[in-house]
Amino acid sequence: MTRRTALGAAGGLLLAGSLAPTVPAIAGTGAGRRSRLTRGTRLVHADLHNHTLLSDGDGDPALAFQSMRDAGLDVAALTDHATISDNLLGDVLAGILPPEYTQLGGLTRSGWQQTGAYADAANLDGTFTAIRGFEWSEPLLGHVNVWFTEHYVDVLQAGLMQPLLDWLRREPGLVLDGGAGGLAGFNHPGREPGRFQEFTYDPRVRDRVVSLEMFNRTDDFLFEGWADGKTSPLVACLDAGWRTGITGVTDEHGTDWGFPEGKGRTGLWVEQHTRRGVKQAMRARRFFATRTSGLRVDATATPYDGRPRRMGSTLPIERGVVRIRLDLARDDDWVGRPLTAQVLRSGSGAPTVAHVEEFQVGPLVTFDVPVDVADGDWFLVRIADPSQRNGTSGPEGHPGNDFGVAYTSPWWLEP
Repeated sequence: MTRRTALGAAGGLLLAGSLAPTVPAIAGTGAGRRSRLTRGTRLVHADLHNHTLLSDGDGDPALAFQSMRDAGLDVAALTDHATISDNLLGDVLAGILPPEYTQLGGLTRSGWQQTGAYADAANLDGTFTAIRGFEWSEPLLGHVNVWFTEHYVDVLQAGLMQPLLDWLRREPGLVLDGGAGGLAGFNHPGREPGRFQEFTYDPRVRDRVVSLEMFNRTDDFLFEGWADGKTSPLVACLDAGWRTGITGVTDEHGTDWGFPEGKGRTGLWVEQHTRRGVKQAMRARRFFATRTSGLRVDATATPYDGRPRRMGSTLPIERGVVRIRLDLARDDDWVGRPLTAQVLRSGSGAPTVAHVEEFQVGPLVTFDVPVDVADGDWFLVRIADPSQRNGTSGPEGHPGNDFGVAYTSPWWLEP
Protein backbone atom coordinates (compact mmCIF):
# COMPACT_ATOMS: atom_id res chain seq x y z
CA MET A 1 0.00 0.00 0.00
CA THR A 2 1.09 3.59 -0.61
CA ARG A 3 0.47 6.29 1.94
CA ARG A 4 -0.09 9.89 0.90
CA THR A 5 -0.99 12.96 2.90
CA ALA A 6 -2.87 15.88 1.40
CA LEU A 7 -2.09 19.34 2.75
CA GLY A 8 -5.51 20.89 2.61
CA ALA A 9 -8.85 21.26 0.91
CA ALA A 10 -7.53 23.06 -2.13
CA GLY A 11 -4.07 21.50 -2.11
CA GLY A 12 -4.71 17.79 -2.16
CA LEU A 13 -3.56 15.35 -4.77
CA LEU A 14 -5.08 14.49 -8.11
CA LEU A 15 -4.91 10.73 -8.14
CA ALA A 16 -3.92 9.28 -11.47
CA GLY A 17 -6.07 6.69 -13.16
CA SER A 18 -7.97 5.72 -16.24
CA LEU A 19 -11.24 7.47 -17.00
CA ALA A 20 -12.77 4.26 -18.32
CA PRO A 21 -16.13 3.55 -16.61
CA THR A 22 -16.48 0.66 -14.22
CA VAL A 23 -18.78 -2.20 -15.16
CA PRO A 24 -22.01 -1.71 -13.15
CA ALA A 25 -22.62 -3.98 -10.19
CA ILE A 26 -25.39 -6.56 -10.40
CA ALA A 27 -28.29 -6.06 -8.00
CA GLY A 28 -28.84 -8.96 -5.67
CA THR A 29 -25.21 -10.01 -5.30
CA GLY A 30 -22.98 -8.88 -2.51
CA ALA A 31 -20.59 -9.51 0.33
CA GLY A 32 -21.21 -11.51 3.49
CA ARG A 33 -23.10 -9.78 6.27
CA ARG A 34 -20.57 -10.28 9.09
CA SER A 35 -17.75 -7.83 9.73
CA ARG A 36 -14.13 -8.93 9.86
CA LEU A 37 -13.43 -6.13 12.36
CA THR A 38 -16.24 -6.22 14.90
CA ARG A 39 -18.68 -8.62 16.49
CA GLY A 40 -22.25 -8.54 17.71
CA THR A 41 -23.91 -6.96 14.68
CA ARG A 42 -25.07 -7.94 11.22
CA LEU A 43 -25.18 -5.84 8.06
CA VAL A 44 -28.56 -5.01 6.54
CA HIS A 45 -29.07 -3.01 3.34
CA ALA A 46 -31.55 -0.15 3.56
CA ASP A 47 -33.31 2.50 1.51
CA LEU A 48 -34.77 5.06 3.89
CA HIS A 49 -36.25 7.62 1.44
CA ASN A 50 -39.02 6.77 -1.07
CA HIS A 51 -42.20 8.31 -2.48
CA THR A 52 -45.56 7.17 -3.82
CA LEU A 53 -48.86 8.54 -5.14
CA LEU A 54 -49.56 9.69 -1.57
CA SER A 55 -47.43 12.72 -2.44
CA ASP A 56 -45.53 13.39 -5.69
CA GLY A 57 -44.51 9.85 -6.64
CA ASP A 58 -45.90 7.82 -9.52
CA GLY A 59 -46.37 4.45 -7.84
CA ASP A 60 -49.08 2.73 -5.84
CA PRO A 61 -47.96 2.66 -2.17
CA ALA A 62 -49.50 -0.80 -1.81
CA LEU A 63 -46.75 -2.15 -4.08
CA ALA A 64 -43.72 -0.29 -2.79
CA PHE A 65 -42.53 -2.45 0.12
CA GLN A 66 -42.80 -5.70 -1.84
CA SER A 67 -40.84 -4.15 -4.69
CA MET A 68 -38.02 -3.18 -2.33
CA ARG A 69 -38.00 -6.60 -0.72
CA ASP A 70 -37.89 -8.25 -4.16
CA ALA A 71 -34.90 -6.03 -4.99
CA GLY A 72 -32.93 -7.53 -2.12
CA LEU A 73 -33.28 -4.72 0.39
CA ASP A 74 -33.57 -5.68 4.06
CA VAL A 75 -34.91 -2.37 5.37
CA ALA A 76 -37.16 0.10 3.54
CA ALA A 77 -39.06 3.27 4.39
CA LEU A 78 -41.83 5.21 2.70
CA THR A 79 -41.38 8.94 3.30
CA ASP A 80 -43.96 10.88 1.33
CA HIS A 81 -43.85 14.66 1.46
CA ALA A 82 -45.55 16.52 4.30
CA THR A 83 -46.05 20.04 3.03
CA ILE A 84 -49.32 21.95 3.46
CA SER A 85 -52.23 19.52 3.39
CA ASP A 86 -53.24 19.57 7.03
CA ASN A 87 -52.49 23.23 7.63
CA LEU A 88 -54.22 24.50 4.50
CA LEU A 89 -57.19 22.21 4.05
CA GLY A 90 -57.31 19.42 6.57
CA ASP A 91 -58.09 15.83 5.73
CA VAL A 92 -61.78 16.28 4.92
CA LEU A 93 -61.31 18.92 2.23
CA ALA A 94 -58.21 17.22 0.85
CA GLY A 95 -60.26 14.03 0.47
CA ILE A 96 -62.71 15.58 -1.97
CA LEU A 97 -60.02 17.08 -4.22
CA PRO A 98 -58.65 15.19 -7.23
CA PRO A 99 -55.62 12.94 -6.67
CA GLU A 100 -53.39 15.52 -8.35
CA TYR A 101 -53.75 17.65 -5.23
CA THR A 102 -51.30 15.45 -3.35
CA GLN A 103 -48.62 16.26 -5.92
CA LEU A 104 -48.54 19.72 -4.33
CA GLY A 105 -50.12 19.35 -0.91
CA GLY A 106 -48.44 16.13 0.17
CA LEU A 107 -49.58 13.73 2.86
CA THR A 108 -53.01 13.86 4.43
CA ARG A 109 -53.97 12.08 7.63
CA SER A 110 -55.58 9.26 5.69
CA GLY A 111 -52.42 8.90 3.61
CA TRP A 112 -50.35 8.76 6.80
CA GLN A 113 -52.61 6.01 8.12
CA GLN A 114 -52.35 4.10 4.84
CA THR A 115 -48.56 4.26 4.95
CA GLY A 116 -48.58 2.83 8.45
CA ALA A 117 -50.89 0.00 7.44
CA TYR A 118 -48.72 -0.93 4.46
CA ALA A 119 -45.58 -0.86 6.61
CA ASP A 120 -47.14 -3.03 9.32
CA ALA A 121 -48.34 -5.56 6.76
CA ALA A 122 -44.90 -5.81 5.12
CA ASN A 123 -42.81 -5.86 8.30
CA LEU A 124 -41.42 -9.26 9.28
CA ASP A 125 -38.93 -9.41 12.14
CA GLY A 126 -35.69 -11.07 11.16
CA THR A 127 -36.44 -10.87 7.44
CA PHE A 128 -37.66 -7.46 6.31
CA THR A 129 -38.05 -4.21 8.23
CA ALA A 130 -40.70 -1.84 6.83
CA ILE A 131 -40.80 1.70 8.26
CA ARG A 132 -43.32 4.50 8.00
CA GLY A 133 -41.81 7.98 7.76
CA PHE A 134 -42.44 11.33 6.13
CA GLU A 135 -40.43 14.06 4.43
CA TRP A 136 -40.97 17.51 5.91
CA SER A 137 -40.69 19.67 2.81
CA GLU A 138 -40.06 23.40 2.88
CA PRO A 139 -39.31 24.42 -0.73
CA LEU A 140 -36.69 27.06 0.10
CA LEU A 141 -35.10 25.73 3.30
CA GLY A 142 -34.86 22.04 2.43
CA HIS A 143 -36.35 18.64 3.17
CA VAL A 144 -36.00 16.57 6.34
CA ASN A 145 -36.92 12.91 6.70
CA VAL A 146 -38.53 11.79 9.95
CA TRP A 147 -38.97 8.16 11.04
CA PHE A 148 -40.41 6.27 14.03
CA THR A 149 -43.03 8.83 15.09
CA GLU A 150 -46.72 8.38 15.83
CA HIS A 151 -47.67 11.57 14.01
CA TYR A 152 -46.39 13.68 11.15
CA VAL A 153 -46.19 17.45 10.77
CA ASP A 154 -46.54 19.88 7.86
CA VAL A 155 -44.51 23.03 7.38
CA LEU A 156 -45.75 25.05 10.34
CA GLN A 157 -44.04 28.33 9.50
CA ALA A 158 -42.37 28.98 6.16
CA GLY A 159 -38.73 30.01 6.26
CA LEU A 160 -37.96 28.66 9.74
CA MET A 161 -36.42 25.40 10.91
CA GLN A 162 -37.08 25.85 14.61
CA PRO A 163 -40.80 24.88 14.56
CA LEU A 164 -39.85 21.49 13.12
CA LEU A 165 -37.04 21.00 15.65
CA ASP A 166 -39.41 21.97 18.48
CA TRP A 167 -42.00 19.49 17.20
CA LEU A 168 -39.37 16.77 16.96
CA ARG A 169 -38.31 17.40 20.55
CA ARG A 170 -41.91 17.05 21.79
CA GLU A 171 -43.02 14.14 19.61
CA PRO A 172 -42.85 10.80 21.49
CA GLY A 173 -41.50 7.75 19.77
CA LEU A 174 -43.52 4.60 19.32
CA VAL A 175 -43.04 2.23 22.25
CA LEU A 176 -42.83 -0.84 19.98
CA ASP A 177 -39.94 0.82 18.12
CA GLY A 178 -37.98 1.47 21.29
CA GLY A 179 -39.52 4.79 22.33
CA ALA A 180 -37.21 7.73 23.08
CA GLY A 181 -38.59 9.89 20.29
CA GLY A 182 -38.45 9.88 16.54
CA LEU A 183 -35.36 10.26 14.36
CA ALA A 184 -34.67 12.74 11.58
CA GLY A 185 -32.14 13.45 8.85
CA PHE A 186 -31.17 16.19 6.38
CA ASN A 187 -32.05 15.28 2.77
CA HIS A 188 -30.14 16.17 -0.45
CA PRO A 189 -28.31 18.90 1.51
CA GLY A 190 -27.77 22.17 -0.29
CA ARG A 191 -30.18 21.49 -3.13
CA GLU A 192 -32.56 24.09 -1.74
CA PRO A 193 -31.02 27.58 -1.32
CA GLY A 194 -31.80 28.01 2.38
CA ARG A 195 -29.73 24.97 3.39
CA PHE A 196 -31.79 24.39 6.55
CA GLN A 197 -31.05 27.99 7.64
CA GLU A 198 -27.39 27.05 7.24
CA PHE A 199 -27.99 23.95 9.36
CA THR A 200 -29.40 25.91 12.28
CA TYR A 201 -28.40 23.94 15.38
CA ASP A 202 -30.49 22.96 18.40
CA PRO A 203 -28.52 20.89 20.96
CA ARG A 204 -31.78 19.64 22.49
CA VAL A 205 -32.41 17.41 19.45
CA ARG A 206 -28.83 16.55 18.53
CA ASP A 207 -29.40 12.92 19.44
CA ARG A 208 -32.53 12.74 17.25
CA VAL A 209 -31.11 14.30 14.07
CA VAL A 210 -29.06 11.31 13.01
CA SER A 211 -28.32 11.50 9.29
CA LEU A 212 -27.08 13.55 6.35
CA GLU A 213 -27.64 12.29 2.82
CA MET A 214 -24.42 12.32 0.80
CA PHE A 215 -25.70 10.03 -1.95
CA ASN A 216 -29.16 10.89 -3.25
CA ARG A 217 -30.20 9.04 -6.41
CA THR A 218 -26.94 9.05 -8.43
CA ASP A 219 -25.60 12.32 -6.99
CA ASP A 220 -22.75 12.87 -4.54
CA PHE A 221 -23.45 16.00 -2.48
CA LEU A 222 -19.90 16.50 -1.18
CA PHE A 223 -19.36 19.66 -3.25
CA GLU A 224 -22.97 20.79 -3.66
CA GLY A 225 -22.95 24.58 -3.97
CA TRP A 226 -19.16 24.87 -3.83
CA ALA A 227 -18.97 26.34 -7.36
CA ASP A 228 -21.31 29.13 -6.16
CA GLY A 229 -19.08 30.03 -3.23
CA LYS A 230 -20.86 27.98 -0.59
CA THR A 231 -19.33 25.63 1.94
CA SER A 232 -19.61 21.88 1.41
CA PRO A 233 -22.84 20.65 3.07
CA LEU A 234 -20.78 18.03 4.90
CA VAL A 235 -18.57 20.68 6.49
CA ALA A 236 -21.45 23.08 7.16
CA CYS A 237 -23.56 20.45 8.88
CA LEU A 238 -20.90 18.89 11.09
CA ASP A 239 -19.22 22.19 11.95
CA ALA A 240 -22.60 23.58 13.04
CA GLY A 241 -22.62 20.99 15.82
CA TRP A 242 -24.86 18.27 14.40
CA ARG A 243 -23.66 14.71 14.89
CA THR A 244 -25.12 13.09 11.83
CA GLY A 245 -24.18 9.78 10.31
CA ILE A 246 -23.97 9.54 6.51
CA THR A 247 -26.66 7.92 4.37
CA GLY A 248 -27.33 7.09 0.74
CA VAL A 249 -30.88 6.93 -0.61
CA THR A 250 -32.78 6.26 -3.81
CA ASP A 251 -35.36 9.01 -3.20
CA GLU A 252 -37.52 7.00 -5.59
CA HIS A 253 -40.42 8.81 -7.27
CA GLY A 254 -41.12 6.16 -9.91
CA THR A 255 -42.44 2.63 -9.73
CA ASP A 256 -39.26 0.52 -9.57
CA TRP A 257 -38.49 0.96 -5.87
CA GLY A 258 -35.21 -0.68 -4.90
CA PHE A 259 -34.12 -1.85 -8.32
CA PRO A 260 -32.07 0.94 -9.95
CA GLU A 261 -28.37 0.08 -9.60
CA GLY A 262 -26.10 3.03 -8.96
CA LYS A 263 -28.54 4.95 -6.77
CA GLY A 264 -27.89 5.62 -3.10
CA ARG A 265 -28.49 3.17 -0.29
CA THR A 266 -27.43 2.72 3.33
CA GLY A 267 -25.69 -0.13 5.12
CA LEU A 268 -26.81 -0.51 8.75
CA TRP A 269 -25.01 -2.61 11.38
CA VAL A 270 -27.84 -3.95 13.55
CA GLU A 271 -27.90 -6.13 16.64
CA GLN A 272 -31.42 -7.26 15.74
CA HIS A 273 -33.16 -7.18 12.36
CA THR A 274 -36.26 -5.43 13.71
CA ARG A 275 -37.58 -1.89 13.81
CA ARG A 276 -36.15 -1.53 17.28
CA GLY A 277 -32.77 -2.82 16.08
CA VAL A 278 -32.74 -0.52 13.05
CA LYS A 279 -33.62 2.47 15.20
CA GLN A 280 -30.87 1.57 17.67
CA ALA A 281 -28.28 1.39 14.85
CA MET A 282 -29.46 4.73 13.48
CA ARG A 283 -29.21 6.39 16.88
CA ALA A 284 -25.67 5.03 17.21
CA ARG A 285 -24.76 6.35 13.71
CA ARG A 286 -23.63 2.80 12.97
CA PHE A 287 -24.17 3.03 9.23
CA PHE A 288 -22.54 3.99 5.94
CA ALA A 289 -23.60 5.38 2.55
CA THR A 290 -22.95 3.82 -0.84
CA ARG A 291 -24.29 3.64 -4.40
CA THR A 292 -23.42 -0.05 -4.81
CA SER A 293 -25.81 -2.84 -3.89
CA GLY A 294 -24.36 -5.52 -1.65
CA LEU A 295 -21.34 -3.52 -0.50
CA ARG A 296 -20.01 -4.19 3.00
CA VAL A 297 -18.16 -1.40 4.82
CA ASP A 298 -17.10 -1.47 8.44
CA ALA A 299 -14.47 0.75 10.04
CA THR A 300 -12.90 1.34 13.42
CA ALA A 301 -10.72 4.10 14.81
CA THR A 302 -8.32 3.37 17.67
CA PRO A 303 -6.82 6.24 19.74
CA TYR A 304 -3.98 6.03 22.25
CA ASP A 305 -5.98 3.93 24.73
CA GLY A 306 -5.88 0.97 22.33
CA ARG A 307 -9.67 0.44 22.21
CA PRO A 308 -11.20 0.41 18.72
CA ARG A 309 -14.40 2.43 18.22
CA ARG A 310 -16.76 1.94 15.32
CA MET A 311 -17.98 4.67 13.01
CA GLY A 312 -20.42 6.97 14.77
CA SER A 313 -18.45 6.88 18.03
CA THR A 314 -16.65 9.51 20.08
CA LEU A 315 -12.91 9.25 20.71
CA PRO A 316 -11.45 10.48 24.04
CA ILE A 317 -8.57 12.35 22.44
CA GLU A 318 -7.52 15.98 21.95
CA ARG A 319 -4.60 15.34 19.63
CA GLY A 320 -2.50 12.38 18.59
CA VAL A 321 -2.43 9.52 16.14
CA VAL A 322 -5.51 7.43 15.39
CA ARG A 323 -5.27 4.03 13.71
CA ILE A 324 -8.04 3.38 11.21
CA ARG A 325 -8.99 -0.11 10.06
CA LEU A 326 -11.32 -0.71 7.16
CA ASP A 327 -13.24 -3.79 6.03
CA LEU A 328 -14.62 -3.37 2.50
CA ALA A 329 -15.95 -6.14 0.28
CA ARG A 330 -18.58 -6.89 -2.31
CA ASP A 331 -18.01 -10.02 -4.44
CA ASP A 332 -15.25 -11.86 -6.31
CA ASP A 333 -15.30 -9.33 -9.16
CA TRP A 334 -14.27 -6.60 -6.73
CA VAL A 335 -11.22 -8.43 -5.34
CA GLY A 336 -8.09 -6.55 -6.36
CA ARG A 337 -9.98 -3.44 -7.44
CA PRO A 338 -7.85 -0.32 -6.72
CA LEU A 339 -9.58 2.25 -4.50
CA THR A 340 -8.57 4.99 -2.09
CA ALA A 341 -9.61 5.79 1.46
CA GLN A 342 -9.79 9.56 2.01
CA VAL A 343 -9.89 10.91 5.56
CA LEU A 344 -12.09 14.02 5.45
CA ARG A 345 -11.97 16.73 8.10
CA SER A 346 -13.30 20.25 8.49
CA GLY A 347 -12.06 22.81 6.00
CA SER A 348 -12.71 26.20 4.45
CA GLY A 349 -15.23 25.72 1.67
CA ALA A 350 -14.40 22.10 0.94
CA PRO A 351 -13.34 19.50 3.50
CA THR A 352 -9.66 19.09 4.23
CA VAL A 353 -8.26 15.71 3.23
CA ALA A 354 -5.97 14.67 6.06
CA HIS A 355 -4.81 11.46 4.43
CA VAL A 356 -5.27 9.37 1.28
CA GLU A 357 -4.61 5.63 1.49
CA GLU A 358 -4.38 3.60 -1.70
CA PHE A 359 -5.47 -0.02 -1.41
CA GLN A 360 -6.83 -2.96 -3.34
CA VAL A 361 -10.07 -4.64 -2.29
CA GLY A 362 -9.38 -7.85 -0.39
CA PRO A 363 -7.34 -7.66 2.82
CA LEU A 364 -8.23 -5.43 5.73
CA VAL A 365 -6.87 -1.91 5.31
CA THR A 366 -4.90 -0.30 8.17
CA PHE A 367 -3.35 3.16 8.34
CA ASP A 368 -2.57 5.92 10.85
CA VAL A 369 -3.82 9.50 10.81
CA PRO A 370 -2.82 12.40 13.08
CA VAL A 371 -5.78 14.31 14.52
CA ASP A 372 -6.10 17.52 16.51
CA VAL A 373 -9.38 18.85 17.89
CA ALA A 374 -8.13 22.35 17.10
CA ASP A 375 -8.67 21.46 13.43
CA GLY A 376 -12.26 20.37 14.02
CA ASP A 377 -13.91 17.75 16.20
CA TRP A 378 -14.85 15.24 13.47
CA PHE A 379 -13.44 13.07 10.71
CA LEU A 380 -14.76 10.33 8.45
CA VAL A 381 -13.56 8.06 5.65
CA ARG A 382 -14.67 8.46 2.04
CA ILE A 383 -13.98 5.51 -0.28
CA ALA A 384 -13.29 6.58 -3.85
CA ASP A 385 -12.52 5.13 -7.27
CA PRO A 386 -9.70 7.15 -8.89
CA SER A 387 -10.53 5.79 -12.35
CA GLN A 388 -13.82 7.72 -12.44
CA ARG A 389 -14.82 11.29 -11.74
CA ASN A 390 -17.26 12.82 -9.29
CA GLY A 391 -20.24 14.29 -11.13
CA THR A 392 -19.97 17.54 -9.13
CA SER A 393 -16.44 18.89 -8.98
CA GLY A 394 -14.74 20.66 -6.11
CA PRO A 395 -11.39 22.48 -5.88
CA GLU A 396 -8.87 21.55 -8.53
CA GLY A 397 -6.73 18.64 -7.37
CA HIS A 398 -9.05 17.72 -4.48
CA PRO A 399 -9.24 13.93 -3.99
CA GLY A 400 -13.01 14.31 -3.62
CA ASN A 401 -13.13 14.83 -7.36
CA ASP A 402 -12.66 11.07 -7.65
CA PHE A 403 -15.86 9.04 -7.87
CA GLY A 404 -17.38 8.34 -4.46
CA VAL A 405 -18.00 4.67 -3.65
CA ALA A 406 -18.92 4.96 0.04
CA TYR A 407 -18.83 7.20 3.10
CA THR A 408 -18.47 5.99 6.66
CA SER A 409 -20.29 7.87 9.37
CA PRO A 410 -17.98 10.23 11.30
CA TRP A 411 -16.05 9.86 14.50
CA TRP A 412 -16.04 12.79 16.97
CA LEU A 413 -13.15 13.93 19.16
CA GLU A 414 -14.06 14.57 22.81
CA PRO A 415 -10.97 15.44 24.88
